[in-house]
Amino acid sequence: RFISKIEEVLNDWKLIGISSGKPLEKGVYTTGAWEEKSDEISFADFKFSITHHYLVQEPSDKDGKEVVEDALPLPMQDLLCMNNDFPPRAHCLVRWYGLREFVVIAPAANNDAVLSESKCNLLLSSVSIALGNTGCQVPLFVQIHHKWRRMYVGECQGPGVRTDFEMVHLRKVPNQYTHLSGLLDIFKSKIGCPLTPLPPISMAIRLTYVLQDWQQYFWPQQPPDIDALVGGEVGGLEFGKLPFGACEDPISELHLATTWPHLTEGIIVDNDVYSDLDPIQAPQWSVRVRKADNPQCLLGDFLTEFFKLCRRKESTDEILGRSAFEEEGKEVADITHALSKLTEPAPVPIHKLSVTNMVHSAKKKIRKHRGVDESPLNNEVLNTILLFLFPDAADKLADGFLSRTSTSAPPETEDYNLFSQFKSAPSDSLTYKLALCLCMINFYHGGVKGVAHLWQEFVLEMRYRWENNYLVPGLANGPPDLRCCLLHQKLQMLNCCIERKKARDEGKRGSVSDRSPGGTSGDAGKGADHSGDNPDKEKEVGKSWESWSDSEEEFFECLSDTEDLKGNGQENGKKGGAKEGNKEPVNLKPEGRLHPHGKLTLLHPGEPLYIPITQEPAPMTEDLLEEQSKVLAKLGTSAEGAHLRARMQSACLLSDMESFKAANPGCCLEDFVRWYSPRDYIEEEVVDEKGNVVIKGELSARMKIPSNMWVEAWETAKPVPARRQKRLFDDTREAEKVLHYLAVQKPADLARHLLPCIIHAAVLKVKEEEALEDISSVKKIIKQIISHSSKVLRFPNPEDKKLEEIIAQIMSVEAIIARARSLKAKFGVEKCENEEEKEDLQRFVNCLLEQPEVSVIGAGRGPAGSIIHKLFLNAQRVSAAPPLDEELRRSGSSEERRLTMGAVSDFPPPTGREVILRTTVPRPAPYSKPLPQRMYSVLTKEDFRLAGAFSADTTFF
Repeated sequence: RFISKIEEVLNDWKLIGISSGKPLEKGVYTTGAWEEKSDEISFADFKFSITHHYLVQEPSDKDGKEVVEDALPLPMQDLLCMNNDFPPRAHCLVRWYGLREFVVIAPAANNDAVLSESKCNLLLSSVSIALGNTGCQVPLFVQIHHKWRRMYVGECQGPGVRTDFEMVHLRKVPNQYTHLSGLLDIFKSKIGCPLTPLPPISMAIRLTYVLQDWQQYFWPQQPPDIDALVGGEVGGLEFGKLPFGACEDPISELHLATTWPHLTEGIIVDNDVYSDLDPIQAPQWSVRVRKADNPQCLLGDFLTEFFKLCRRKESTDEILGRSAFEEEGKEVADITHALSKLTEPAPVPIHKLSVTNMVHSAKKKIRKHRGVDESPLNNEVLNTILLFLFPDAADKLADGFLSRTSTSAPPETEDYNLFSQFKSAPSDSLTYKLALCLCMINFYHGGVKGVAHLWQEFVLEMRYRWENNYLVPGLANGPPDLRCCLLHQKLQMLNCCIERKKARDEGKRGSVSDRSPGGTSGDAGKGADHSGDNPDKEKEVGKSWESWSDSEEEFFECLSDTEDLKGNGQENGKKGGAKEGNKEPVNLKPEGRLHPHGKLTLLHPGEPLYIPITQEPAPMTEDLLEEQSKVLAKLGTSAEGAHLRARMQSACLLSDMESFKAANPGCCLEDFVRWYSPRDYIEEEVVDEKGNVVIKGELSARMKIPSNMWVEAWETAKPVPARRQKRLFDDTREAEKVLHYLAVQKPADLARHLLPCIIHAAVLKVKEEEALEDISSVKKIIKQIISHSSKVLRFPNPEDKKLEEIIAQIMSVEAIIARARSLKAKFGVEKCENEEEKEDLQRFVNCLLEQPEVSVIGAGRGPAGSIIHKLFLNAQRVSAAPPLDEELRRSGSSEERRLTMGAVSDFPPPTGREVILRTTVPRPAPYSKPLPQRMYSVLTKEDFRLAGAFSADTTFF
C-alpha cells in the first residue's frame, strides 16, 4: 500500500518518464526561483510527508529528445555539472549533490525519526520499487535519524542505470580525512574502479575563514550623553530630533570563502604534512557577512519604549501624587474626599479651577516631601523643554507672542504632507514637538513619571495662555484640521477660543481703532471673530483681509462654495419655521458690511449688493462632530424629530440671513440666495413684449416648496449685524472643555494620541538617513512602511499588533542602514581617494547587504580583496599567540604542524573545508557503461560529513 501511495503521488505530480531540461547555467541555483509542493502519505499508522523540490525553468524544446536514445537521466548529468558548486542559499541536498529537482520522504511530525536499520532498508526498498514501477527519473530521498542531523539516503533510476545516494555524518573527524589526499583515497576505494590507469578525478575546493573580532574598529556610535541634554543637546542629539543608529556593531562576522573551482588530481599537494592551498592564491574569493541578530538600535529603542507607555494604566495624579506624598496625604486627609469616593464610583468631575489648584498643591507637596531636585524632571531640563516647545515665552510682551504665532505658509513637500496620511500633525507643529519631547523624556528622564510631570506643566501652560489671552504657538490658524490627530485638533480649538476671547476683550476696551488687528490671523478672511460687541469690527476685519488675499474675486468664490455646501445640506424638505417674529420695517442704515459683491445688485432697489460680515460657524473637533451626528441621528425620522434637527442645523443659516439683512436694507430672499447658494437661483433669457431679450430669474424648485426652511428662516430673521447676534460659538465653554480634556489624559492616552506623530517622525528620520546611504532595497521598504502605516493609523484605535509590526519594520530599516555604515567604515569607503575604486567598494558594500554572498573582483589582489586581507592580518596580529582551535587540538600534531606553516600565517585556520570530487568511470565491471560518480565532503569544527552519489550499470554487470 505504501509503494502504491508513493506511485500515486508521483503520477499526480507528473514525475513519470524521461526528465528533460537544458544544461544548467552558471549561478542559476542562486538567482533562479525554487519551489516545492507537499503531500502526506502513511506507512500503516506512521505518517510521512512527501515533498517535491524543484528549480523553476522554462520548458525546453521536446524535439531533441528522440535523438539521444540512451541519454543519462538529467540528475546524473547534474552530478557532474560545475556551474553551481557551493551555492550560497539552497537546500542542503542541492549543495551536496548539485541536483535541480528531487523528492524527499520524511517523518511528518518534527520529533519522529526513523532510527532502526531495518526500517531504513524497508523504506529504501519501497522507494526503489516505486521508481522502477513508474519509470520516474527524479531522485527520491528518505530522511533517516533525527531531523537535526540532516541524514538522507536515496536513489535515482534510469534506463539500465542507477545512482545510490549515501551519507556519513560524524562528530569526530578521523585524522586521515582532514586533507585532500585522505579524501581521494576514500573516494577511489568507494568507486572500486576496475580500470588500471584510473580516469582523472576533478576537484573543487572551498576553504572558509571567519573574521570575528574587528579589534581595530571601535564602534563609532555611542549612546547619547544624557547629562548634556540640558544644553539643548543629548550627546550630539538635538532636542526635537530622534536619535539614530546602532549602539553595538550590527555586523558580527565576516566569512571569506576562497575557492579553487577546477583542479585536477596531481596539480596540488594537500596532505598531513604540507598544503598548497594558500587563500591568497585562490582564483575565486567570495564574502558573506553575518548580521548581529536584532542589534540594539537607538531609534528602535525609543519607539519601543514609547509604545510601552500605551499599555500603562495609571493616571497622572497616581504617578505624581500618591507615590510622592502618601504619608502627608494621610495627615491632611479630607473627609469630603472619602465621601465622594464612597458615593461616586465614576471619576469625580474636575471643576474649572480645581485642576490648577490641585496641580499647584501637588507640586508644593512633592517639593516639600522630596526636595526640589527629586521631582521627576529637574528644573533645568524642564525649562529647556518648555522653551523649545514655547519659543515665544522668552518675550514677555504680548506683541512678542502674536508676532511669533502667525507662521509663514508651510512647505508643501511630500514628506511634510505625510501627516495627513498618518493622521499625526505637521512636522513644525507644537503637537509634533511635544511628541518628540515626551518620547525623549520617557527614554532618558524618569520614564512615565517624567512624562506625567511634563504633561502636567504643559496643561498648566495651556490654562495660563487661555486665561491671559496668549495664543498657543506652533499651530496652523483657523478651525481644527480634521486630518490631524485629536490632540492637535484640541489645541487648535483652544487657539480658536483664545482668538475669539481676545478679539472680544479688545472690543470691550473700545481701543480697537488705533490698534493693528492682532486678534485676527491667517484665516481672517471670513472675519476671525464677529461675535464680540465691537462697533469697529468691520475696519479690523477689513484690514486683516487685505493682508490675507489680493483679490475680492477669489474671496467670493471661496465663500460661495463653502457656504453653498453648507446651505445645501441644511434644508432638504424640512418643515417648520425658525423663531417667530414680525418682519421689521426696512432699516435705512446699513450695518456690518464687509465689501460690495462686485457683480451683483439688489433686485428691487437696484443698489450694489454688499457681502455682510458673518459669524464664523463654530469650529469642531472630530469627537464633537461625531457626538453631534449621534444626537442628530437619535432624533429619528418623525416630523417633530425632523423639525428639531432642522432647527439645530439652521442656526448658522439664520445668523447669516440676519447679517445679510443688516448689510443690505430692502433686500429679499432672492438676493440672499443669489449670494449664498447661486445654484438655487435659476436665470434664463426671455423675450419681453417689446421683443427685447431680458434675463429673468427665479428661485429653484426646492426653494419654492411651501413652508420650506429657508423661507421660514428668512421671515424670522431680523436685520441684526453679526456683532450684536447671539454667539454661535461659546468660546469660554469650549475652552474649558478642552482644558478639562487635556487635564484628564493619562500618560497612556497621551502616548496613544501621539504615537502617529512619533511614527511620522521616525519615518522622516529613516528617510533622511537613507538619503545619505542610497540603498535601493531600503527605499522600497520605506514605501511599504508608509502605505502600511497610513492604513493602520487612519482608524481611531489601531490594534497593538499592527502598531508593533510598523515599529518592527522601522527597526529593520534602521538595522540595514546601520549595517551599511558599519561595512563602509570597515572597508574604508570614505577614505578611498581613487574615485573608481571608491565606487567599486561602495557597490561591493551594497551587494553585501542585499545578496547572500558576493564574489570579490580580482580575488585577493583586487581593492576589496586587499582590504579583507588586511583585516585578517590585523586580527591575526592582535591574537599574536592564537590559541589553536579545539578541533585542531584534537586532530593530532601533524594537522597543527601543517596549518601553522608560513603559507597560511596571514589567515587563521579555516573554519570550514569543503571538497567536491567527481569522475566518470564504468561500474561495477570494466565493460559497464561509464557513469558519473561524485563525493562531497565538509569538515567544520563540530561536524564531518561525506555525501556520495555512486552510479552503477544495471544491465552489464
